[in-house]
Parts: sequence; structure tokens; C-alpha cells
Amino acid sequence: MEKRKFFKNDNKIDYAVILPVFLLCLIGLAALYVASDHDPLSSGSPWGDVFQQLLWYIVGVIAVVIIMHIKPRQLWAMTKYVYAAGIVVMVLLVLFYDEDIASATGSRNWFSLGPITLQPSELMKIAMILMLAMVVTRHNVNNKNRTLRTDGILIGKMLAVVVPVLLLLTLQDDFGTTLVFLAIFGGIFLMSGISWRIILPVVAVFLVLSVGTVTLVLTDAGREFLSNTGFFSEYQFARIDSWIDPFHDVQGSSRQVASALMAIGSGGLFGKGFNNSEVDVSVRESDMIFSVIGENFGFIGSAFVVLLYFILIYQMIRVCFDTNNEFYSYIASGIIMMILFHVFENIGANIGLLPLTGIPLPFISQGGSSLVSNMIGVGLILSMRFQAEEEV
Repeated sequence: MEKRKFFKNDNKIDYAVILPVFLLCLIGLAALYVASDHDPLSSGSPWGDVFQQLLWYIVGVIAVVIIMHIKPRQLWAMTKYVYAAGIVVMVLLVLFYDEDIASATGSRNWFSLGPITLQPSELMKIAMILMLAMVVTRHNVNNKNRTLRTDGILIGKMLAVVVPVLLLLTLQDDFGTTLVFLAIFGGIFLMSGISWRIILPVVAVFLVLSVGTVTLVLTDAGREFLSNTGFFSEYQFARIDSWIDPFHDVQGSSRQVASALMAIGSGGLFGKGFNNSEVDVSVRESDMIFSVIGENFGFIGSAFVVLLYFILIYQMIRVCFDTNNEFYSYIASGIIMMILFHVFENIGANIGLLPLTGIPLPFISQGGSSLVSNMIGVGLILSMRFQAEEEV
């Protein structure tokens, strides 16, 4: 009977989610080949980087298959241990980060294990999503009659999950990743059933703080205040200056953003063709890989990539609404916000709409930690249909 059930569940694989992910991965390999082939600092064959990324794709696929076969009850039981393990690793990272990478990037968020570098915060995103989903689900089950008091208690429980992670990210000086965690928290917060009498004031306070911070950043006195309080460092101010005026220092702090804009603009409507890159963009294989797509495949190719992300997000939302498992619905909310924010911030930074924060483009940018994290997220989404008959 178990064998027959296994094959029956195999028919529940959601190919509408898998297809856009598969196409994005293919585009990622092509873009990485171009980026590596035109990297002035690389002396080897671009196939080496492509092969390494392909290995990470294989690891990601294996993770998807394993996660799809984890039953909801098992996932529920594992969640608190996964979160606790993530916190422990993040604490260790504060003490044993890679100093060479820290000096180059300004963030203490990488481990080095021989030739392999890992970014634990990427996997911590999944752990925090699971823990928040568990906390919200358990609270809602135990509090059928919602009041402002019970909603306030729920917010306290959610903050107890998020605040330790944010504090550790602050110690790692990783502002970009902190924004991703805040976006995840915001997505689950909005979907948790908390009264709009609480949500509206919270959103209003957030908007006031955001506008106030931007106002401070735009004045010398404000910048001095932010520097003294430790909320911003010089490299973050430099990124904001590059966002406001990408061409104010094309040989210095704004070179990366200005080069990306020129690369994307030079691609025109149809692009220059595969592996025809004339504009040198630093970190092109990771944070700025969208500039490769824009230069080689033009507006049409770039729009196709954006369309694939829209299709993926739409399919994820559809699966979320189809599920009758509250735990999984909150997990899906967190994953959707995680991927959506990554896409919005990365492409926005490449085209000059948003400041550069060092956030990779999901399934396309080079990097194993981010890729595996996103693939785990896809596996959790796929398991919602694959394990549809199971209850928590």
C-alpha cells in the first residue's frame, strides 16, 4: 500500500512551479558563462564556474526531492530544532567569519570550509520562515476568538523569533540580508490574521521611519547622526550616493551601478547576442548578473526573465490558496516574500531604481548558499500539493 501511495503522490508534482524555475536555471548558466568569460580577473575557462554552479543546481534538486517527501507532521516536529541550529550557526559565524571576504565586502557573513564558502544567513531564512509559520499556526489554533490582546501576544511571539536573527545580522554588518528578513517577517505578519487596527498603525510607523531615514541620509547633519548611532557605515552611504546619482563617480564608488546601467542600455531591444559583452561590470556573475542578460539579450530577454518570475510567483500564490494546511500557507507566504523581495531588489538595483544591497537574483546569480535556500523554498511549495492529503 505504501508503494502504491508513493507513486500516487508522484502524480501530484506541480510542473507549473517547476517549469519557470528550470528555465531560470538555464538562463542562469548561460549568463554565468558570459560573465565568467568576460571577467578580467579570471584566468581559467568559464566552464569551470558553470560546472560548479551546475553541481549546486544538482544539490538543490536533491534538496527539493527530499523536502517533498517530508510529511507535514515531520516538518512541524523538525522546525524548532532547525531554527535552534540556525541560531547556533549564526552565533558561530560572528566569531569565525572569513576575514578575507569580510575585508572585501564589508560584511562578516561567510564561512570558509577549504575551497567552499558558505553564507549561513541564506539557510537561516528558511529556518525563520518555518519557525514563524509554526508560531502563528499554533497561536491561531489556541486562540479561535481573536482580540487585540491576543493579536498583541502573537506579535510578541513573532518578534521573539525575529529579533535574535536581526541582532546577529547586525553584528555581521549585513544590511541587505537584514532587509530580506524584514520582508519575510512583513509578509507573514500581514497574512497572520492580525487586526487591521494594529496593522495600519504599524505600517504608518514603518512609512514614517522610512521617510525619516531617507530624509536624514540626504542631509549632512542627518548622515552624521546616523553614523554616530551606528546604523549606517561609509560604504552604505556610498551606495546611496550611487543610487541618487549613478554617474557622479564612475571611476570610484558609483562605477558598478553606472557600468550596469550602460551595459543594460547598450543591449537595446534585442541585445548584442550571446557572449557579446563590451561593458565591464564588477561582480557581474552575482549581484549584477541582470546586466549580462540586458546587454546580451536586450529588453526582450530581460522582460522574459521578469515574466518568468511573475509566473513563478503567481503559481506559488495559487498553490498557497489551494492548500487547506494553515502551517503550509504561512510557509508559502514567507517563501513568496523572500523570492519576490530578492527579485525586486536585485533587478531594481541593476536598473537604478533602488540602492545596491548585494542581494543575488534567485536561481540565476552565482552562489551555492542562495541557490540551495531558494530551491528548499521551491521544495516546500511543491510539498504542499505532494503532501496534500496529510495533516499537521
